[in-house]
Amino acid sequence: MEIVPNQFLLLHSLGVLLLTLVSTFAAHATEITRTQHSPYARVTAIGTDQVRWTDGFWHQRFHACQNVSVPAMWDLMKGDQYKPFYQHFVIAAGEMPGEHHGAPWNDGDFYKWMEAACYVYGVDRDPELLAILDQAIAAIANAQRTDGYIHTPVLIRQRNGDTSAAPFQDRHNFEMYNMGHLLTTACIHHRITGQRNLLDVALKTADFLHQTFENPTPQLARNSVCPSHYMGMLELYRTTREPQHLSLAKNFLAMRSIVQAGGDDNQDRIPFVQQREAEGHAVRANYLYAGAADVFLETGDNSLLTTLDALWQNVTQKKLYVTGGCGALYDGAAPFGSSQRSTISRIHPAYGHNSQLPNTTAPTETCAAIGNVLWNWRMFLATGESKYMDVLELSLYNSVLSGVSLEGKDYFYVNPLRNTDPLPVDLRWERRRVPFVTSYCCPPNVLRTIAQAHGYAYAKQANRILVNLYGSSSLKSEWNNQPLHIDQQTEYPWDGLITLSIQAAPNEAIGIGLRIPDWADHDKIVVKVNGAQQDVRLDPSGYVVLSRSWTASDEIQLHLPMPTVMLESHPLVEETRNQVAVKRGPLVYCLESTDVPAGIRLHELHLSPLAKFTPSESSLDQIRALSTTLIQSNDPPWQDGQLYRVRSAQKTNHVRAKLIPYFAWANRGPSEMTVWIPLETNSNSSE
Repeated sequence: MEIVPNQFLLLHSLGVLLLTLVSTFAAHATEITRTQHSPYARVTAIGTDQVRWTDGFWHQRFHACQNVSVPAMWDLMKGDQYKPFYQHFVIAAGEMPGEHHGAPWNDGDFYKWMEAACYVYGVDRDPELLAILDQAIAAIANAQRTDGYIHTPVLIRQRNGDTSAAPFQDRHNFEMYNMGHLLTTACIHHRITGQRNLLDVALKTADFLHQTFENPTPQLARNSVCPSHYMGMLELYRTTREPQHLSLAKNFLAMRSIVQAGGDDNQDRIPFVQQREAEGHAVRANYLYAGAADVFLETGDNSLLTTLDALWQNVTQKKLYVTGGCGALYDGAAPFGSSQRSTISRIHPAYGHNSQLPNTTAPTETCAAIGNVLWNWRMFLATGESKYMDVLELSLYNSVLSGVSLEGKDYFYVNPLRNTDPLPVDLRWERRRVPFVTSYCCPPNVLRTIAQAHGYAYAKQANRILVNLYGSSSLKSEWNNQPLHIDQQTEYPWDGLITLSIQAAPNEAIGIGLRIPDWADHDKIVVKVNGAQQDVRLDPSGYVVLSRSWTASDEIQLHLPMPTVMLESHPLVEETRNQVAVKRGPLVYCLESTDVPAGIRLHELHLSPLAKFTPSESSLDQIRALSTTLIQSNDPPWQDGQLYRVRSAQKTNHVRAKLIPYFAWANRGPSEMTVWIPLETNSNSSE
């Protein structure tokens, strides 16, 4: 049925009325991903207003984000020392002269910073931060066209008299990506603050997108690069319950199938439901997979889940770094080995071949790891299976946190697993963290991920509360309109002892599900309730579920033994043959030149298969290390131009050193670093 303008306005008015009716509820339900009414979700997210980090690891990370990262990034974005993020909106509104200077996705970067600021505001309720958000929202609203279109590169060109400037002329202009992050941020802002000022902007944008993509052409359908708009439109639907938003989100995914002459750069060479291997741009792939999982949560389309399961198996079994990083190649080409050269796309950063996981040249962009978190979170909501939280935790602790310095002001764009001096080739991105990178997508993405991490910590199912992430925290929620308060105390990830203290509980039996990580030895786990040891039985989803009528003062203890282990890779991962990575609990460790005696190069060092590791303090504040003994091979130095030489037996020395968590490397100045360490196969030393 064709909708004429007056009918469209009537439908919009009804939607606004519906939103007004639910806005009070929405403002007090602050989930990252709202799935209470998603018919195919097996898990419901818990509002970020119901969880607080109280001490320890994640409290420290949130504190740095809150007090250093978010304010420093606002200072950077409101000025023009690097790029005029905020000023782009002011220029687009005609309130100051200027041109657009920066990447076409910089609007999305600004929205991601705003999302991080919203989560911080949800914790500290700082009126100054709210005033800054209001200032930013006013600039965005003033820049928005009357028809709802908002994308400052085009708007500024139009205002400066460029008659050729028009929406959706170049698929790589990132218009949909930017608007997708606007929709997501608007929903989070409304849920946390109760205000409608940014949500009204988002609703106008959604109206524009509805009219524009009602009958998309193949050319128009190509405008889905890095599709954050799938998640954004679905979150808008969950916020407003307007069916047209769900319909458009489904159409966004479906119209990929009408793209002509697509490529793996944006995963549109073949229809999505035909894909079985992760190929192409790692960030865009992971955003696509997360968006498709979101569509499944609302539609139950099993063809989507079949595809997502095959892609997840491919990534986790063939293409995922030991740190949870994604994207192996700087300038990959896909599809691999195609005889049709015209179909090959040059991609950065790209998923590589199966088992192709280089270390020194690995881009493993921070945004790709964050996309992996977004994807696995939605897969967890859809299935309730802990294996998705295992991958989320791996990426979060290692490849996400490595993207920002411990202080909170400097950032990595790429996260290699090895750094040498000199590098074997000239690479585009720094091997040191810097306050600004030209492609600024990663820094605000890290901030919003850290700022919202407490929203991943707990979740609800029909008859149980699930404990997903371990960290000292307080959960203050409700169960059937009765209070449910749980305090968690732990030094995780440094120690595997977790204590849950029940402060208030409903007058009925409920289950408390404890996620048992895949790295834990299930035979050595200990669970106690009020001091009495319990049978440890994992349910099919990977949780130990304790069901009873709980009372205040009840206490649960979970002990996850945390031995240090050496991991080896599959033999087809050629770059790490006869090498090991060191892991303890969720943390992957690395060897940094700062922690070995002066004058020793990392390539001279090996690990004994019998090496022992002792937790110890490091020179980094609040970061714990692993002390061990390495074996130094006294080989002669390599000569310039020498590619091969005869192997000869050499004397060895024993060297005491420390390994630090991978996410903490490069916080003490320039250094060499490696995650994978060669094994000394001829040594019987256990030191």
